[in-house]
Amino acid sequence: MKKSTTGLLLGSALVVGLSGCASSGSPSSGMDSGVSSDRAWYQSPFVCGLAGGVIGGGLGYATSGESDEDTGAAIGSTAGATIGAMLCAEPNRTPEPAPRDTDGDGVFDADDQCPGTPAGVAVDAVGCPLDSDGDGVPDYQDQCPGTPAGAEVNALGCEEDLVLRDVNFEFDSAVLTMGAEGILDDVAEKLRANENVRVRIEGHTDAVGSDSYNQDLSQRRADSVADYLASQGVSMDRMRTIGYGESQPVASNDTDAGRAENRRVELGEWE
Repeated sequence: MKKSTTGLLLGSALVVGLSGCASSGSPSSGMDSGVSSDRAWYQSPFVCGLAGGVIGGGLGYATSGESDEDTGAAIGSTAGATIGAMLCAEPNRTPEPAPRDTDGDGVFDADDQCPGTPAGVAVDAVGCPLDSDGDGVPDYQDQCPGTPAGAEVNALGCEEDLVLRDVNFEFDSAVLTMGAEGILDDVAEKLRANENVRVRIEGHTDAVGSDSYNQDLSQRRADSVADYLASQGVSMDRMRTIGYGESQPVASNDTDAGRAENRRVELGEWE
């Protein structure tokens, strides 16, 4: 067979063989092109380059003159190997962006139904703040956790004004005890998280002493609570204080227990 005929056949083999090798490496319907391990062994750049080198060398040899057969074979082999490797090389792919969790709640943005959750707030599987009692007020804003199912609540999460239990004062004064400050810290934290809500702070006393004295004392105690909450980051514009003195008892003033109940501070929604 003449060299020219041999060269034509080898050239055709190079084009058809390597093109078929590369095209068979393309993703078929339903296959993931991004997984290189899915490719057959003969589709690897190394194998294609080797085959291309052999065919290219033969092509170079067949098409060269007798005086430069070696040179032609070397050039053909190099060109064939390069073309074969390029045809079977993995295409460049832009890497998929890493999933983001903008508010840092542990739920990726693509799945987060409540974006912008404040830092540190516990969330459910879809990224929304927990509402354990199901009253519509998230736990981190709820001043009355554990509200009975179906109960109607205000913006504080309470069915009615909240009596601030154990918010006590020094004897015959408006100075908060250390224990009271600890309780008010939790109240302040939830008010800061519920920044669109305004509150009433109401002071009450028992019936010991004159009406005017008790009225003044109850007002000073309500103001003392508001001042402490303000020191913890709650704006004074969101608070209104009222002293009722002994005018609104919730128990009898004839017993120690009753009088203790009447000495109280209540927190309610200021609408």
